[in-house]
Amino acid sequence: MVKYSLSWLYFLALFLALSWESSGACRPHERRVKSAEFFSPEFVLKPGSVANKFYHNIDFPRGHIGIKSFDAEVVDEFGVSVPLHETYLHHWVVMRYYLRVGAEDTGLNRDLNKNMSDFVPVRNSGPCPALGQYFGLGSETRKTPTHVPDPYAIEAGSPDEIPPGYEERWLLNVHAIDTRGAVDRLGCTECRCNLYNVTEDEHGRPLKPDYEGGLLCCYDQTQCKVNEGFALSSRKLYLKYTVKWVDWDKSVLPVNIYIFDITDTWKKSEGSKRRHVCQIEYEVKACESSGGSANACIDVKKKTFIMPKGGYLIYGVAHQHSGGVGSALYGKDGRVICSSMPSYGKGKEAGNEAGYIVGMSTCYPHPGSLKISDGETLVLESNYSSSQRHTGVMGLFYILVADEVPRQRSYLKALCENSVWLTVLLRLLERWYLKTAGCHCRCQLSTEASKVRWIDDV
Repeated sequence: MVKYSLSWLYFLALFLALSWESSGACRPHERRVKSAEFFSPEFVLKPGSVANKFYHNIDFPRGHIGIKSFDAEVVDEFGVSVPLHETYLHHWVVMRYYLRVGAEDTGLNRDLNKNMSDFVPVRNSGPCPALGQYFGLGSETRKTPTHVPDPYAIEAGSPDEIPPGYEERWLLNVHAIDTRGAVDRLGCTECRCNLYNVTEDEHGRPLKPDYEGGLLCCYDQTQCKVNEGFALSSRKLYLKYTVKWVDWDKSVLPVNIYIFDITDTWKKSEGSKRRHVCQIEYEVKACESSGGSANACIDVKKKTFIMPKGGYLIYGVAHQHSGGVGSALYGKDGRVICSSMPSYGKGKEAGNEAGYIVGMSTCYPHPGSLKISDGETLVLESNYSSSQRHTGVMGLFYILVADEVPRQRSYLKALCENSVWLTVLLRLLERWYLKTAGCHCRCQLSTEASKVRWIDDV
C-alpha cells in the first residue's frame, strides 16, 4: 500500500498564486487603470504678457469614476515642454461643477449680479470658500506626484450625487506669465505692481496703497516690463494634462479633499461664529538681519484650524512659490501629520529650471497608520526665506482623507473570491501528479490547505 503526500502540490499552487499577485495581474485597481492625455484650448503669449484663462466644459473622463491622478505642464504647439524661465506657470486649478441641462455654459461666472442657479460649483471638503478646486499646482507640477494609492480614488460622476436635470462638468483655470526678456524675472513671476504699471484691479477698483504685488496686478492681458528693444514673436501654448482613473465599483474607497490656507483669517477663539476668509497670497518682507546667517532670515507663519471631520491620511502636499523652504501640518500635541519640502532646479531644461521650485515632496503614510480625529486642532506652518522680499507668495496644504481603511484579506482568499483560476490550476496539478506517480488514488481537494488530503485506494 503506497501513500503519496500532496502538501507540496498545495504549496506550489500557493507559490504560483502569490507570484501572480505580486506581478500585478491580481491587483484590481492597477489592472483597470485607464489613462488619457488632453490639451487645453490655446493661449497666446508674447514677451512679458500674462494669460489668466478660464476654460469651461474641458475634456475629461466621463461616467462614474475614481480619479487616480491629474498631472499637467505647459507645452508649445509642437507638444514640447516649455521651461519656467520662458513661461512661468503661476498656477493651474481644476474645478468640478454641475450645469443645468440645456443652459448656456459660461463657466465660472464672475458677474455676481447674474443668476447662478444654472451653475452649481462642487467644492472640496476644505474650509476655504475661495479654494474650491479638486486639483491644482504651479511651477512644481512636473515633479510633484499626484497619484492616489490603491484602493483609494477621488470619486466623480456618481449618479446619486448629480442633481436631477443637471450634468457634471469640469473647469480649468490656467495662469501663465511669459518672462522672456523680462527686466526682472522674479518680480514678474511675483506680480510686482510697479513692473506691470498697474494701480487698479481687473474690475477697475483702486488697489490699496500698501499692496505691492500679487494676483491683483497680473491679471489676464496685463504686461510685465521687458528690456528695451527685446523682440520675440508671440507663440501658442497649451496646458497638457494627463488624467488616470478607474471605473467605480465597491472595491474602490473614496477620499475627501481638504485644502488649508496659511492666510485664513478664521480664529479658533471665535469658533463657528466667523467664516473662513482665505486671502490666498501674502507678502514676505526682507529680514533686517545684517551679517547673520541665511538660516536666520526665515519668515515663519502659523495658522490653527479645526478638522471638521476626521479620517485616515492618505496623501499630503504643500504648495509654495519661489523662496519657499518648506511647510508642515501638525496635529494634536505637535505630532507631524505631513511635512512637504520644495526641490529647486539647477539647470535650464524643463523640469530642472534653476531658481524655481520644480517639485514638492509628498506624504504617503501606510493606510490606517495616521488618523486625524473629528474636531482635532491642526496647525499649518509655512516657511519662506526672507533674505529678500517676496510678494504674492502662497502657503497652501492639500490632504486626502479617507473614512475607512481597506479590509485585510489574505492574497489567496482574495484570489479565490474573485476568480476560478486557482481551482482549475489545482485540478490540473492533481491529474498530472496522479499520472506521473502511477497512483490509483482518489483525492479530496479544496482550495483551503486544511482540507487537502489523500485517501488510499489501492
